Amino acid sequence: MTQLKVLKCEKILDVLLSQPKTRDEFLKYSREITLDPNTVHSLKVSFMFQPERYPDHPDRFTGCHQVLSKESLTGRCYWEVEWRGGVSAAVAYKSICRKGSSDQCGFGRSDKSWSLRCNAISYTFWYNNTKTPVSGPRSSRIGVYLDHSAGILSFYSVSETMTLLHRVQTTFTEPIHAGVWLSGDRVVFVSSC
Repeated sequence: MTQLKVLKCEKILDVLLSQPKTRDEFLKYSREITLDPNTVHSLKVSFMFQPERYPDHPDRFTGCHQVLSKESLTGRCYWEVEWRGGVSAAVAYKSICRKGSSDQCGFGRSDKSWSLRCNAISYTFWYNNTKTPVSGPRSSRIGVYLDHSAGILSFYSVSETMTLLHRVQTTFTEPIHAGVWLSGDRVVFVSSC
């Protein structure tokens, strides 16, 4: 049994040592993120606070101002979210709840999504309705790194340096989609491709 634990620890260490360290290394895994209009709440994807009518769709979030990417993400992927006011940079399974309040369907409120909530004074990581305070330097840009096969999800504060804010080690059971939830006045997926 001890030998099994040692082998598992060695595998985790090998995976963590092979992860990118610098922004240039992360950008090698950069992905273009396209927002899926079928999942968007009734706010414009540009996130102006003016109602925008979309045809009804079963994938639409009805009680949360959030949206998923069209692309499912597997392998190693990296993207950045630039924000102002407040945002949740998230990843979710396509099977996340769509109909209901943010307490039910919001990113990080179930075991179907992981979320880093950012505002002017704090960062908070949410998963399965559990809130974890996160410390780190404030930045208007958050980097998200996913290594799907290794089960690693990491959030970074991006400025001149990359500062790890929070890392999750898990087993992903479905393809992942990038997501954002807006509580401020602006969010943009930054293209680095």
